[in-house]
Amino acid sequence: MASTAVKLIDIAVNFTDGMFKGIYHGKQCHAADIPAVLARAWAAGVDRIIVTGGSLKESREALQIAETDGRLFCTVGVHPTRCGEFEESGDPEMHFQALLGLAIEGIEKGKVVAIGECGLDYDRLHFCPADVQKKYFERQFDLAEAVNLPMFLHMRAAGEDFCEIMSRNLYRFPRGVTHSFTDSAEDRDRLLSFENMFIGINGCSLKTKENLEILRGIPIERLMIETDSPYCDIRNTHAGSQYVKSVWPSKKKEKYEPDSMVKGRNEPCLVRQVLEVVAGCKGISDVEGLSRTLYHNTCRLFFPQDLDSSADAQLESGTTVQDS
Repeated sequence: MASTAVKLIDIAVNFTDGMFKGIYHGKQCHAADIPAVLARAWAAGVDRIIVTGGSLKESREALQIAETDGRLFCTVGVHPTRCGEFEESGDPEMHFQALLGLAIEGIEKGKVVAIGECGLDYDRLHFCPADVQKKYFERQFDLAEAVNLPMFLHMRAAGEDFCEIMSRNLYRFPRGVTHSFTDSAEDRDRLLSFENMFIGINGCSLKTKENLEILRGIPIERLMIETDSPYCDIRNTHAGSQYVKSVWPSKKKEKYEPDSMVKGRNEPCLVRQVLEVVAGCKGISDVEGLSRTLYHNTCRLFFPQDLDSSADAQLESGTTVQDS
């Protein structure tokens, strides 16, 4: 493992997923281990983690998890593939009010930092049809506007509809990030045309040479990094793996040991690998400087109260880096 001089924020961790409870494909393979996962993250230079909410139930659980550590935060929202839950609830307006109440509760506790994960996913229409996704994507702008929070967004194979909806609603929320970006250069440029929009990159964003070329076209001042764990790890077969420097010991889930990662399960310490791929891909030798720029970007969106004038001045005057 590399030194921990970098300071990182993982903007997307699915700690509500069963894998962090030791459950894989419905089978209990080991004990729940979030404390061990967090210990590795903090040791790797991760400073904060945002736990993703993808449904009302999941958002409640994300808030409960966030309350266990001062460095954990969360989102409240409904993932596009689960937007059917609004109508399945029997009362979509009551469902919306429950989300709003949870967001307000989490804000008062200093834990909820964004509305989401919401957006459009046309790769998985078998989970939820496009018309339902669009209807309740629009509805969640009401949520963001009501609490004046940024948006944590999901766009998959739906760039045209997503950006059309976004363009009509930009005035309703302060800023946003479209996370786990895997779409085309055209979709990248559509997102970058929105001045208040960032793009989140993880292992799924770094699989192919084309992915890396698309990454090169994202200015670092518009970029954030994430793991989206337990998914989206960087694998040896991925084009981005050539730039990875930090590694951790891992064992198969059947041979679980708390001091080792679970083979094939992504976790927040590996956001450091995403940083390394971004640096390598963009030809940036000052990895620590890159980490500071990305940290600053993330605070601008999720933790603006941390960017007082003196901190801002320091970051702007000599600790940020530029694309090569």
